[in-house]
Amino acid sequence: MPRCLHVLNGPNLNRLGKREPEIYGRTTLAEVEAMCRAEAGEEVVVFHQTNYEGQLVDWIHEAIDTGADGLIINPAGLTFRSIPLLDALKMVKVPIIELHISNIHQREAIYHQSLVSTAATAVIAGLGARGYATAMRALREMLDS
Repeated sequence: MPRCLHVLNGPNLNRLGKREPEIYGRTTLAEVEAMCRAEAGEEVVVFHQTNYEGQLVDWIHEAIDTGADGLIINPAGLTFRSIPLLDALKMVKVPIIELHISNIHQREAIYHQSLVSTAATAVIAGLGARGYATAMRALREMLDS
């Protein structure tokens, strides 16, 4: 039976391919979604993006309530400031992979301290858009072990 994997994306990721391509590359969010679905194989993928903190929290609650098997989250700017996001993630009982397209540790100091990391099972940063495929592969491997 296929598992259900949620991929949640935060603010400004709808602008991938256009926003600061020197940092985030030229891959669009639609291309990222296609990569995730291809790497997921037969697994069910729920893929969302929002610019609103509350919507992201609601989708985490939905993942919990519908029995998601795993979660990949790129919280974008909410990574560093959102206590509500952290509180929601602390309720998740399945593997969580925190994902960042850029290497947040090589960026300005404001990007160095992730609140989300305290709730995440694993963190992937700096692989560009292909980090999503890496995260999907890693999540499936976690669930298989």
